Amino acid sequence: MDRKSILILLVSFLLIIGWFELVKIMYPPPPPRPAMKGTNAVASATNQAPGAPAGTNLPAPTLSAPAPGATQWTAPKAEEQLVTVETAEVKYTFTSHGGGLKLAELKRFPKIVGNRKVTDSARVVTLNTKAPVAAMTLLGGDLIQGDGLFTLAKSEKGVRAEKLLPTGLRIVKEFTPGTNYLMQVSVWLENTKGEPIAVPEQQWVFATATPINPLDKGPLMKVSWFGAGKSDSVTEAYFENATLGCFPGTKRTEQEVVGKFAWAAAQNQFFTMAAVPKQAAEKLVTRRVSLPAHDPDDVPAGDTAFAAPFGFQSAFAYPAQTIYPGGTNSVHREFTLYVGPKEYQRLAKLGVQMGNELDLIMDYGGFFGFFAKGLLLSMNGLHSFGLPYAWCIIAITVIIKLLFWPLTAISTRSMKRMAELQPQMKAIQDKHKDDPAKGQQKTMEFMRENKVNPMAGCLPMLVQFPVFIGFYTMLQSCMELRGESFLWAHDLSQEDTVAYLLGFPVNPLPIIMAVTMFWQAKLTPPSPGMDPMQQKIMKYMPMMFVVILYRFSAALTLYWTVQNLLTILQTKLTKIHDAKKAATTNGAPAKAEAEKPKKK
Repeated sequence: MDRKSILILLVSFLLIIGWFELVKIMYPPPPPRPAMKGTNAVASATNQAPGAPAGTNLPAPTLSAPAPGATQWTAPKAEEQLVTVETAEVKYTFTSHGGGLKLAELKRFPKIVGNRKVTDSARVVTLNTKAPVAAMTLLGGDLIQGDGLFTLAKSEKGVRAEKLLPTGLRIVKEFTPGTNYLMQVSVWLENTKGEPIAVPEQQWVFATATPINPLDKGPLMKVSWFGAGKSDSVTEAYFENATLGCFPGTKRTEQEVVGKFAWAAAQNQFFTMAAVPKQAAEKLVTRRVSLPAHDPDDVPAGDTAFAAPFGFQSAFAYPAQTIYPGGTNSVHREFTLYVGPKEYQRLAKLGVQMGNELDLIMDYGGFFGFFAKGLLLSMNGLHSFGLPYAWCIIAITVIIKLLFWPLTAISTRSMKRMAELQPQMKAIQDKHKDDPAKGQQKTMEFMRENKVNPMAGCLPMLVQFPVFIGFYTMLQSCMELRGESFLWAHDLSQEDTVAYLLGFPVNPLPIIMAVTMFWQAKLTPPSPGMDPMQQKIMKYMPMMFVVILYRFSAALTLYWTVQNLLTILQTKLTKIHDAKKAATTNGAPAKAEAEKPKKK
């Protein structure tokens, strides 16, 4: 490699690594909004609210845009009261400010895993963390929000929040926590006066996607939804609105999607708050919101918290309507909330029970999703026999390699045969250099006569590509790998950083992966007819993959490294086998001649 090529590769590598930091310097993020003040007094109320009436729903009219300021939220000035309810899996904290779920603490999942140490090891993953509004807060302007202060009380099965507005509209919410990370929510809008009450469009904020911990910069946070037989999602890329994904553009703050929604979920990489409405909403509104700074006690020693945490606040929107007196036209809405880990098998079972394909939260749909599901189920199946997850990945890689072994062997032999025929093919091309079309035709005829296929070398890669994308998709949200260690990698779901050099992480696995790729490329002869520039690109392809995968999860680079080592082993074994076969074939005539009886 000449000095010029080395310099170009080095500059390109530094630009790719430092691009996002450079953009942050040129276009700094907005400062985080200050935390809302409030006390943590726990309410000691009793269930004194009257029973909620049964009601019917009016046909949904055409949706209209909310009035200016209708979706803004101002925290009440009154003292905040909190009520907590615990199950075996989750500790729920409800607030009088908005009458909703302020915080959910997942008791079985530590906030920081691996070699990260925090001041208090008992700190666990929380959802809706420091969100501007509580989950199930109702937005829609003063006519339906009032001062935003609810009365909280523990009920027989959970928590009850109630508010009576000056207009005579009573809002009652019943929260009933259950098992399997589920909670049932019932909401009533009642008319307590003798005249009709016009209720504006209501937005029910069911959750805010928030970071897992102070080190989470939110690249995998999003809001997903399912309706009309398909799922979709919105991520930070939509709100950044960058040109070509790199150059800053006009940032967006809100997204509205119209449709019939079976569910929607605000999620980060491994956890989610999903809402399943019994009465399908007709609009989903998602906003990017700034969050307060992280608690210093949550930041591991030696690490720096992400300075500008943000979240995605999402709400179901229901149309404006009129509620008549007498209880004949009260509004009753029901929701099922899932507040827990993104575990595929659990979500799949719940999706079957509710008939809404809740497992699509994992993004395992489509062609590549089929492979992702198969690989995840295979990995969990091997783990059920007591095999650590890292060794499950290695075992699956070996199994896949064995399945594709015959195909790869055919490819290796074909490429070797084509390399041997390269001088003859080069002679044909030189002979017909004035007529490239005829030269190509003669070359193809020559290859057919010698029974070689130029596509044989690419076929194994094409066949294994869906498996690799399936692995990539699966590892993006594989809850099972969180906190799983292997050698120096303390968390297979994250990069395997062992140290920092001038602030840059040192990740050994991607480097080892690149070394195995160079080794594999050295053993593989170049395809015939490939021009020098293409050969250079293929030669330095490992460097490009290091740049692309350097900050990916250790599990993905582990898979690819093992795959490369197995390919190297197969290439060597194939060459040894072919050499022995050739020696045997070439020696057979001489041996037969020697064994003939001599004439007297």
